[in-house]
Amino acid sequence: MSIASTITLNNGVNIPRLGLGVYRSPAGDTTIQAVSAALEAGYRHIDTAMIYGNERAVGKAVRESGIPRDEVFVTTKLWNDDHGYESALRACDKSLSELGLDVIDLYLIHWPLPEKRLDTWRAFEKLLADGKVRAIGVSNYMAHHLTELLANSETVPAINQIELSPYNYGYRQSTVDVCRENGIVLEAYSPLTKGRKLNDPALTALAAKYNKSAAQILIRWVIQIDAVVIPKSVNPVRIAENGDVFDFEISADDMDALNALNENLVTGWDPTDAP
Repeated sequence: MSIASTITLNNGVNIPRLGLGVYRSPAGDTTIQAVSAALEAGYRHIDTAMIYGNERAVGKAVRESGIPRDEVFVTTKLWNDDHGYESALRACDKSLSELGLDVIDLYLIHWPLPEKRLDTWRAFEKLLADGKVRAIGVSNYMAHHLTELLANSETVPAINQIELSPYNYGYRQSTVDVCRENGIVLEAYSPLTKGRKLNDPALTALAAKYNKSAAQILIRWVIQIDAVVIPKSVNPVRIAENGDVFDFEISADDMDALNALNENLVTGWDPTDAP
């Protein structure tokens, strides 16, 4: 397995297992430099969102990288204000314009708002049919949100992007199960727990055992549960280090030990009980 390794989504599109997240990466040169560093390090997957305010910088870095467009996978997301059929269609066009790209590889509903999300999904189906996006999915959808969507559409989301790490894997088990049962690929954001658990003795002991960093262990864990992972950094050294996770494998016993670290940790908004 290499940094170019991919997972095939339920519509046949391939997504790289490892991507660069740019959440809270400042618009402009900081994001351009981070994306450029990632692409130079071998990344071929960049994850942004309209609300991040850096779609334009992401697109510029991708376009100016010299890498053929069809070799770089770009994800962006629909923000809450743009839910609804017509609004979602317009928002996609705006994101395409900001990115300066002809197609979005993966378009996600960012949050499961209780109103209009089914109408929003109908718009996503149209965007897919029209070829403006190559795959559609959701983010922060828990088991009950997915169940509702599956009951009201024949189009199964390709991805569900959620906060996921060993420290909340058990807490997210029902959502993981629904995804697995329906061919929805899991994608982990904040896999590094926003730094909160990088000094956990149980984690640092495993890092020492494998001669890797704690962050590399967490990223590798996501890959070994057969999910996509998008660690965020703007530091070129850290970006390269985060990508250096394909030359070792965590043993089954150590994976079990990591799974046992669950403590229901959520470092951002928790959609578990959201209507």
